[in-house]
Amino acid sequence: MAPVPLKTVVVVPTYNERDNLPVLAGLLAELPVPNLRLLVVDDDSPDGTGEVADKLAADSPDTVGVLHRVTKDGLGRAYVAGMTRALDEGADVVVQMDADLSHPPSAIPAMLDTLRTGNAAAVIGSRYVAGGSTAPDWPRSRRALSAWANVYVNTILRLRLKDATAGFKAWRAETLRAIDLDSVRSNGYAFQFEMNHRAVRRGFTLLEVPIRFEERDRGTSKMDLGVQLESALAPWKLCFGGRP
Repeated sequence: MAPVPLKTVVVVPTYNERDNLPVLAGLLAELPVPNLRLLVVDDDSPDGTGEVADKLAADSPDTVGVLHRVTKDGLGRAYVAGMTRALDEGADVVVQMDADLSHPPSAIPAMLDTLRTGNAAAVIGSRYVAGGSTAPDWPRSRRALSAWANVYVNTILRLRLKDATAGFKAWRAETLRAIDLDSVRSNGYAFQFEMNHRAVRRGFTLLEVPIRFEERDRGTSKMDLGVQLESALAPWKLCFGGRP
């Protein structure tokens, strides 16, 4: 008898992504990955993203689920809620990715293969390893900010990752349980490197596979000044044992 495929849940936080979400759901549905499920975590989007997600779930109840939150309180909190739901539903692997199509769903099979064969606790879809890249139309200011943030975080937390601030990852369920999701407090993009820091501090191996990072076509970025300030302060708090 063939082994039962691992249950993989792709957690996608959304806020005003009604145009991108159906495209992403379609791309995920085409992947040659058995037992793959999309979990949309919507933060009460005023543009109707939640209703779009509900329609997708009604049309494909076996492969799409929706978690509605009543307020917008940060990317990190949305991910924690979604990952917790995925674990409660029996996920073996949890993939986290953005809804804006900047992360290529086509990279997920390679990430899962590396997770399965590479003795890794998590696999990062990386812009900065050999073979990785960013879209040429990504604004120069964002490109510079990303490069600076990556060096900054790696220097303070000693993560030794090529893409320490990446938001496209595949986690083993047992890794997420071991790093104690309930105690994660980062709200913005600091969530990404807090999770890496927790894993590295516990001696877990994180591997990176190359991806091409695209600039969003639709909607607007959520990277505001408050998020940038949190991201600048969080590594120091983590370094000295505090919580962001």
